[in-house]
Amino acid sequence: MSTVTEHNPDCLFCKIAAGKIPSRVVYQDDEVFAFHDIHPWAPVHFLLIPKMHIPSMAQVDAQHAGLIGRMMALVPRLALQEGCNPYPQGGFRLVTNTGAEGGQEINHLHFHIMGGPRPWLRG
Repeated sequence: MSTVTEHNPDCLFCKIAAGKIPSRVVYQDDEVFAFHDIHPWAPVHFLLIPKMHIPSMAQVDAQHAGLIGRMMALVPRLALQEGCNPYPQGGFRLVTNTGAEGGQEINHLHFHIMGGPRPWLRG
């Protein structure tokens, strides 16, 4: 499904954001949800998603600028909250995969936030 909708009942991440599938919650408000990755690649690894079903970055346009901006502004605060060390010696990695060739596995826009002492399992 490649269209933006309020909710997709078949989407794993929509189900997680709605509380239908348990998760270790990092943060949530009316528009966004953050939760720990079930297969972390780094000491700190969580996902940040919009509650609105946006399949990928390929569907983001000007109408989503405010939402994406708020999500990006949350990343540094949540990274520190979850255990990433402060910049510049510490830091974090922010990754989003888009489409099959970009390595996207779940068709719901999501940002991976990873950090902590290296070496990491992957990334």
